[in-house]
Amino acid sequence: MAQRFAGKIAVVTGAGCVGPGWGNGRAIAHGLAVEGATVVGLDRNPESMTETAERIEAEGGRFIPAALDVTDHAAIARMVAEIAATHGRIDVLVNNVGGSAAGGPVEMAEEVWDLQIDTNLKSVFLMLKHVLPVMEKQGAGAVVNLASTSGIRWTGAAQVAYAASKAGVIQLSRVVAMQYAAKGIRVNTVVPGQMHTPMVEVRLAGQRAGGDVEALVKQRLSRIPLGFAGDGRDTAAAVLFLASDEARFVTGTELIVDGGMSVRCG
Repeated sequence: MAQRFAGKIAVVTGAGCVGPGWGNGRAIAHGLAVEGATVVGLDRNPESMTETAERIEAEGGRFIPAALDVTDHAAIARMVAEIAATHGRIDVLVNNVGGSAAGGPVEMAEEVWDLQIDTNLKSVFLMLKHVLPVMEKQGAGAVVNLASTSGIRWTGAAQVAYAASKAGVIQLSRVVAMQYAAKGIRVNTVVPGQMHTPMVEVRLAGQRAGGDVEALVKQRLSRIPLGFAGDGRDTAAAVLFLASDEARFVTGTELIVDGGMSVRCG
């Protein structure tokens, strides 16, 4: 395995997973670690990172889990300061936290809207607020934010807060990329489509298919031109490219990972 991140310090939010297998955050943390990074994994639920840590440690990687609510401004400030003080730098930041809620403007409760915006968009803003000064001081850094095809297309379900917040992540990334390009900091976005992660079984099936995972998977596959669903490892491959020196001339852009789904009409 290439050591593209040897000697680097990487921070990954949402590094846990709701179940066994390859969620996006787990796969991203694993990929960075096995390619040489010291990965600080952040998640509101520390127990969700147990499997992440086990997978990384089994391959000789270094993973440091820490509990963090990425909607808590003060907690983020303390955590970033601690990471910078302990490791001296932050080379890579991956903002991976997110989640969806069903509904349009009429049926969605205002508090659900607010929570979605805080979780999916404000969390990225807050992490950037505290990590960017660290990267600016060292004169280099790579940020990869996770959006969703729901932020660029209608993907089959009304989830207005999720769609709006993920569209916001894309434009936030573009603006920050331009603001910080001259300071040696690159900012890009990975836009996953309908990946088959543990969240499908644990959450989405209950929300959208009455608990019938098989029906949901069939429905989701019908939208993907390649005919199969990717998983967290596909998301991670895109993230690792954008975070690495291989993408040294890439900033302010999006890498869509969806099996061609967003190209289709209908």
